[in-house]
Amino acid sequence: MKNNTLVHFVDLRGQINAIENKLLDSMRKIIKKSNFILGNEVHKFERMFADYIGCREGIGVSSGLDALILALRALNIQKDCEVILPVNTFIATAFAVNAVGAKPVFVDCDKETLNIDPSQIKSKISKKTKAIIAVHLTGCPCDMDRIMNIAKSHGLFIIEDAAQAHGAEYKGKKCGSIGHIGCFSFYPSKNLGAFGDGGMVTTNDPEVAEKIRCLRNYGQKEKNQHIYIGFNNRLDTIQSAILSIKLRYLDKWNNLRIKNANLYNKLLKNIEGIKTPITPKNCKHVYHLYVIFSERRDELRRFLTEKGIETGIHYPKPIHLQQCYANLGYKRGDFPVAEDLATKILSLPMYPELKERQIKYIVKSIKEFYYIKNS
Repeated sequence: MKNNTLVHFVDLRGQINAIENKLLDSMRKIIKKSNFILGNEVHKFERMFADYIGCREGIGVSSGLDALILALRALNIQKDCEVILPVNTFIATAFAVNAVGAKPVFVDCDKETLNIDPSQIKSKISKKTKAIIAVHLTGCPCDMDRIMNIAKSHGLFIIEDAAQAHGAEYKGKKCGSIGHIGCFSFYPSKNLGAFGDGGMVTTNDPEVAEKIRCLRNYGQKEKNQHIYIGFNNRLDTIQSAILSIKLRYLDKWNNLRIKNANLYNKLLKNIEGIKTPITPKNCKHVYHLYVIFSERRDELRRFLTEKGIETGIHYPKPIHLQQCYANLGYKRGDFPVAEDLATKILSLPMYPELKERQIKYIVKSIKEFYYIKNS
């Protein structure tokens, strides 16, 4: 590849082109029926996705953030409650806790998986703690046995934030089916993405599911019969139809992501200064993101940009150091692992349609960077 060739960080065009006619046909049918809100396609997709995850119930909602908020509301988590979550996650996880009036309590991450460190959870539990949010970051499952055991011994709910883990598995179980509630995002760049925002809540508790169905639709069980103070958080019919089609390809796409990750791992293996991601034992990592570690991350990123290679950083500043959480009183040094990793992590291009030649070009460029810098 020539140096001026751009390798996109995410490129959805190949995926869409492959199934474009099916998507357009489905959208035309909905347009013809003009049933755009909570049409049959919504219920169909909810059933398909719940079956895929391995849960009794699936409730389509308007975004991953709204999925988390509605999950917390359904569990009656509110003012004066505390919720434990990883400090290394997308900030929406914490915003959901604030949205219901509760207090987010942060825990440092594991330096290998980037997920919440179970060994540090117990010290954060107080009389006000009601739940733990386990975030399966980058598509890598958390250590759910340890987290579930802690939750059970303290009478806490477990909410799985599986926004980056569609199809990921922990000991043969899909992420989103292990805790009390699973929450998913269908943001376009996710492993299963819509043509806009969307989300899903999964659970085996029919009462929780029914409450979330009411809450997402103005608090009503039947039209004009409002049981709860509700919201407008529905997944629309067109997005549901799109997602129903794309769900049939999810396992294939995830396997291509894994294939790409394995190639990255093989080619990057012997580069001194680069550490590649791991897959924990008995887990299926679906590589929403492929994250490497480099002591010279910022220099490397600039070099790759010059080579026409887009990269990302997930995430450059841990939540406790964000200005919006200054009131919680955290300071630099409180979560040393997350703070250290925030200076080293670099997300390389990752999507099912990424070509072998593109990966080889990316790795060649990384090798060139280290050769120049070390010579």
